[in-house]
Amino acid sequence: MVGSAIVRQLEAKGHKNILTATRDEVDLTRQEQVEAFFRSHNISQVYLAAAKVGGIHANNTYPAQFIYENLMIECNVIHSAHLTNVQNLLLLGSSCIYPRAVPQPMREDALLTGVLEPTNEPYAVAKIAGIKLCESYNREYGRDYRSVMPTNLYGPNDNFHPENSHVIPALIRRFHEAAQKGAEVVTIWGTGTPKREFLHVDDMAAASVHVMELPVERYREFTHPMLSHINVGTGADCSIRELAEAIADVTGFNGTIVFDASKPDGAPRKLMDVTNLRALGWTARIGLHEGLRQSYAWFLANQSEVRL
Repeated sequence: MVGSAIVRQLEAKGHKNILTATRDEVDLTRQEQVEAFFRSHNISQVYLAAAKVGGIHANNTYPAQFIYENLMIECNVIHSAHLTNVQNLLLLGSSCIYPRAVPQPMREDALLTGVLEPTNEPYAVAKIAGIKLCESYNREYGRDYRSVMPTNLYGPNDNFHPENSHVIPALIRRFHEAAQKGAEVVTIWGTGTPKREFLHVDDMAAASVHVMELPVERYREFTHPMLSHINVGTGADCSIRELAEAIADVTGFNGTIVFDASKPDGAPRKLMDVTNLRALGWTARIGLHEGLRQSYAWFLANQSEVRL
């Protein structure tokens, strides 16, 4: 989802020599394959968007896969970039790097100041390691490896699997199917009270390219060697209940929404402080309701191809 959005953004800005690779072409968890890929191409910049991702259920069910695969991807790509003298790299992380009880909105300097949310701790640890890899290669080798921490993303090419997807695609599919069947009730995990921030993936791609293309002096006005990441978000959030009601409206579901409080909520709130990003000249453009309408339209148009 994110990688394809970055490609669209780069193409829109006139970039021609964009190199991509499918999972079948390069297994990023295999060091020898990644090094061979880098050595066989003349690469000048790297956008590291590849990751194993999922919602609360997936994180709880596959913790070993989440920490192992994400650590291996980051280590292999960042180290191979260094070995082949790639000077510019951008790592995409996650808002889950911040402590569970961190003051809201979450500032970049809140990293490593408290205990992580247990439901996604392995994934968060891997993403924190990625940030520290970038910082370490910058300090030791003088690289310009940057990190952006997006809030919850959604949009075209999302994963709509009923159990392993994030909340927006999962709810789009669930409410769509309920509306099609004429179901009277849709049940959702948790109490509905946690608040989350959501960013359309095309906005995330635009922010990523913006941060990558900043002059190094400008980027370092807002970062330093031991705190090199930038938050990316909208600066606004909503409750899961409000999100569910919005998706029910978009998909035409007119029944009752029930919340199963026996299921985990995750962190009570996750809102990004995007002061630094705005000071660097970028602000999100796609509102949540418009983004949900776009995502549902894409889902309807691509049901034969989406990951179900």
